Order: sequence, then structure tokens, then C-alpha cells
Amino acid sequence: MSQYDYDLLTIGAGSGGVRASRMAAQKGKRVAVCEEDRVGGTCVLRGCVPKKLLVYASEYSSAFEDSQGFGWSAVNSKIDWPQLIDTKNRELTRLNGIYNNILSSNGVETIEGRGTLIDEHTVEVAGKRYTAEKIIIAVGGWPTLPDVPGIEHAITSNEALDLPELPRRIVIVGGGYIAVEFAGIFAGMGSEVTEIIRADRILRGFDDDLRSELEREMTKRGINIMGSTTVQCITKKDNHYEIVLGDGETIETDAIMYATGRKPKINGLGLEQAGVEISDKGAIKVDDNYKTSVDSIYAIGDVTDRVCLTPVALAEGMALVEHLFGADNKAVDYDNIASAVFSQPPLGVVGLTEAQARERYGKIDVYTSGFKAMKHTLSGRDERTFMKLIVEPESDKVIGAHMMGPDAAEIMQGIGIAMKCGATKAQFDATIGIHPSAAEEFVTMREKRPDTE
Repeated sequence: MSQYDYDLLTIGAGSGGVRASRMAAQKGKRVAVCEEDRVGGTCVLRGCVPKKLLVYASEYSSAFEDSQGFGWSAVNSKIDWPQLIDTKNRELTRLNGIYNNILSSNGVETIEGRGTLIDEHTVEVAGKRYTAEKIIIAVGGWPTLPDVPGIEHAITSNEALDLPELPRRIVIVGGGYIAVEFAGIFAGMGSEVTEIIRADRILRGFDDDLRSELEREMTKRGINIMGSTTVQCITKKDNHYEIVLGDGETIETDAIMYATGRKPKINGLGLEQAGVEISDKGAIKVDDNYKTSVDSIYAIGDVTDRVCLTPVALAEGMALVEHLFGADNKAVDYDNIASAVFSQPPLGVVGLTEAQARERYGKIDVYTSGFKAMKHTLSGRDERTFMKLIVEPESDKVIGAHMMGPDAAEIMQGIGIAMKCGATKAQFDATIGIHPSAAEEFVTMREKRPDTE
């Protein structure tokens, strides 16, 4: 009989933690997972799912407007924000029930409360101690707020998903994908949106062409993007907030949302006590098999600050369980991970940016295409679609693909499969396109962009 209560105890019941726990239980292991909030984690409760539901809702204003070009009568409607939030929350409750059922039906015990490491095999939850041969930390990340006077008046993406009423004016501070997505959400709902970014452009780390194209389209939708700008302080007035910028200019607004970063949620986990090493950035250090500095303790997902995407956490959870309890020791392949930004219009990307490709390979071939989507030839909307392929000329392999436009995420998933298989530009060219579609442009781009580098 084992000297431990469990073969595996997981701290955190988000996507990665639930997947790892379920798979270990399916291999006959005694498994428990502890969670201080509802089961489901950031993606289901405070991130991907509720955010995209709000994106869907915000897109209807454009759809109503565009429909007139197709013969529909004008629609005079406005969003019932409280009803939307209530409907969204009911869906999250449904998903939470599904996740709870996944755990219980696979024999995983759920322990309510935040887990704290006591030693390399012991976790304390709500005053009770549990032992396990192996421990997985999968607690994810949490929004951070900078040290700015008046920052207590700001909200994060967590609170933005549950505002009691829709703000007439909102200032969003940050230029990353969360800030960009919420700017589109609130603008689509009818709010007056100002986005303040410290950098000169949005979406640092994305392909430069894509950044410029999206910023142009966001501006067309009425979003005021203030680049190279900082916030000096925030003051609460009688019925609004006043923001003083770095240059002394002031802005009045009804709500302030900060989306300037997230960090691993490691506070109170007892990591130092258990001997788990932390990086300079506050993430848990792990090796290629997700083992921490303590042999019996592992970590996956956003808490390791590698690639902070839900599907990556799922893949890491599966790989770790196979490493610990199975025969497969295959590591997760972090190359060519397709991802999307649900901005308006949305982005889809996979592989290297142009700058990254030039740094790695020197000489590259670049193909681009920009056009008005067929839908907007009748809708009259002034919106462009943009696509880009980056090719390593010696091997002819496609090493980067980028798109801005309707269905970018759906299209890029297929491109990601092709690139995972090592597809060449010649193979893209030999593929027959689906007509009429935007996606066919990826297999009909023939003219290389002149190399000015």
C-alpha cells in the first residue's frame, strides 16, 4: 500500500490541471485536484470563453449596419448589457458543471480551497493536509497593475467581464492582445474607447505589417489609439475619472481598464518552503519534462510563463502525465503554434514574424496580399483584409503566415497544420483554392515583395 494519500495531487483546476488530472486517473492513478475558485480556470471563467462571447455580441452592431447594403432595412437597436452579462454567466455555470463532471466521472477527487505546499509531498488545503507521490502546480496567471497614483480606481480584464453597466466612455491602458480585444468589444457595444499604449504601436511581438494594418482598421472603427503615451495619475471626480498623462494632458472617462500584463499566480503557494525555484520574472522554473527544482513537484501552463495559451497548457498536461505514468516521453513541440487575436477584424498567426525570420535566416522571401473582402463590396464598409507568407528560399519552406480579416483564426488553424508538416511554398502554390473565399489567397500569392532590406 502506498505511503501517500494520492499518486498525484494537482494544485489548480484550470484547463491544464483538469486535463492532467483526468488523464492520470484514466491510467488507474489515485488523483485529487484542489481549487480555490470554480473549476475551469482562466480560460473558462475569466478569459478565452467569456471574452469571445462578448466579442460575438459586439460584432452585431457592424452586422446590422452592413446588412443595409444587402437590402435589409435599418435596424435601430442597442445592447442590453445586463442581459448579456447574465446570459454569459449562465453559460459559464454550465461549463463549470461540465468540468466538474469530467473530474468526478473519471474518479478525480476535488478539494475546495487554495493549496499550499508544506514540503515536497504535502499540500495543505483549508487547514487539512494531503500527501501525494507527485504534485503538479497549474495555478495559471493573474492580471497585474502598475504602481500609479489612483490605480485603485482601475479595473482589469477580470472585472471588465462583469461590469454592472456598459460605460459610455472607457480608457484601456495597454497595447497587447487583451487590450486590443477589449477595445473592440467596448467599441462594438457603443462605448467611446481610448487606448493608451507606452509603445509606438499596438501588439508588440507580432509581425510589423499586421500591427500597422490592425491599428489602421481599429482607428476606422472609432477607437482612439494614443501611442508613446503614459499615465501619470488617476483621480476620482464626482461622476467620472480624470486621467493625467505623462505630457500633462488630461482625459475624462467613465471607466479605466488596465491590460498591461499578467504574472504567475504563485503568492501563498509555499514554494520557498518546499524548495521550488522561481525565475527573475516570478515564474516557476521547470526542465524539459516540467519538473521543478524539487524532484516530486512539477508545473505546467501559465505559471511557468513559457507560451501562455490554453491549448499549450493542455498539451503540457498530457505530455507530463505520459512522462510520469505512461510509456511516451515525447515533449511538446513549441514551434509553429498557431494563435489568434479576436480583435475586430481578427488576426491569425503561425510561425515567425518577418523580423524574426530575417534575424534567423538572413535572406527570406515575403509574399503579401491586401484586398477588400467580397462582403464589403456590397456592405460599403471601408475594411481591408491582409495576408502574408514568409518563405525560407533555400528550402522553400513556409516559415511564417499572418492574416488580418474575417475568419482569420479558422483559416490559420489549417495553415498551422500545413506548416507543422513542413509545407513548402511550391506545395501551397500547387493547392487548388476554394472560390470564392479569402482563404484561397494563401494558395494564389505568386509575386514576391521586392526585398528592401
